Formats: sequence, structure tokens, C-alpha cells
Amino acid sequence: MKAVIEGNPSFSHVHIDLEPGEQLIAESGAMQSMSASLDMKARSNGGFLSGLMKKWFGGETFFVNEFSNKGSVPMRVTIAQNVPGEIRELNLKNDHDICLQRGSWLASEGDVRFKAVWAGFVSWFSGEGLVKLKASGDGRIWFGAYGGIIERKVEGELKIDDGHLVAYDPSLKLKIALAGDLLSSVLGGEGFVTKVIGTGTVYIQTRSIKGLASWLNPKFR
Repeated sequence: MKAVIEGNPSFSHVHIDLEPGEQLIAESGAMQSMSASLDMKARSNGGFLSGLMKKWFGGETFFVNEFSNKGSVPMRVTIAQNVPGEIRELNLKNDHDICLQRGSWLASEGDVRFKAVWAGFVSWFSGEGLVKLKASGDGRIWFGAYGGIIERKVEGELKIDDGHLVAYDPSLKLKIALAGDLLSSVLGGEGFVTKVIGTGTVYIQTRSIKGLASWLNPKFR
């Protein structure tokens, strides 16, 4: 399976060429175009109960689309996200899992499994929901964000503003913290942030939907 990401970082989309017999799982609504002969069917997102958990608490859709090449020549499907921003490809191995924040997963191939995992009240307080999506197995996943994506190694502690954390290694712990001291956090407009603790990799989006909404709302009054 060949995949090429184009349009980064503002208007990303992924061209994925499926060889005969190959399959791709994509988030509902992520397909932008597809070869007319590709087979597509909708199924629940990991079973009925798991699908409900991911929909109600994880921000994912109940149904996902399965694209299959049942022909004899390569066929293309192009996926994109609903917001302008960057898409990344991540190659998972059996010893490398990743936690995805709500709505960031777009597609996957191979033996990749998703599980709705309790994220805790820190994630909920940060506006990311009570449940996170944990991806594991052996294969590739594609995930996106609003704005560009910054990949950063954490060794110790890192503070990230609410609504900017996209994905992170499961070894990292999340806590609620003030951006600075109490007075600076209030007067500086940052308030509470997410403190990431441990050793691992985080993926941070450069823009925030919450920030966009705050900027737009006064203009429609």
C-alpha cells in the first residue's frame, strides 16, 4: 500500500493506493474521493459497545468505512479532514502504542487495533473528553489536527495549552497545572494548562478550535 501526503501543512490530504486484496479503515466522512471500482462498506467502530464508547466519550463516529480492493489493479482513495491543517503518518509496531485525542484519527491499515481508554478528569478539564483512543498493533495510522503539527520529545515536564495536545505516548502522564503563578496565569489569559510528565513524544497542534471560536463569536454579535 502506497500513501502520499500532499498539501501540508495547511490543507493536507492523503492519496492511498490500495493493491489488489488490500483494505483501509477510515473515519466516517474522511473520504474525499475514491476509485469507482473500490468496494466500500460501513461497519461499527470496533463493535457495538466499543463504538458507542468512542462516539459518546471519545469524539469518534459510531461507524467507520472499510475500503477494499477486490479488483486486479491498484485503486486510489483520498482522505482528508474537516478542518484546515496538517496530517501525519505514524508507523506502529507491537511495542509502540499511541494515544490520540478526540477526533484526530483519520485512517489506518494493517493489524491496528483501537481501544477506548479512560483518560481521566485532566483530559476532560482540558476539553478533550473523558475517553482517549489508544492505537496499538502493527500497521500505519493517519491522524490530523487544526493547524500545523509539532512533534516534540519530552524528558521531564512540558506545559501545553488547552486544546493543543493531539497525540502522545502512553508512557506520559497528564496533570492540570497553572501556566505560571496564580496572578500571572489570570492576568496573562492562560489560566490552566496541561502538564505532560515523563519521557516520550507528544504531537501538538499550532491552532485551537476553541481559540478560533473565541475570536469569531464577537464578530457575529
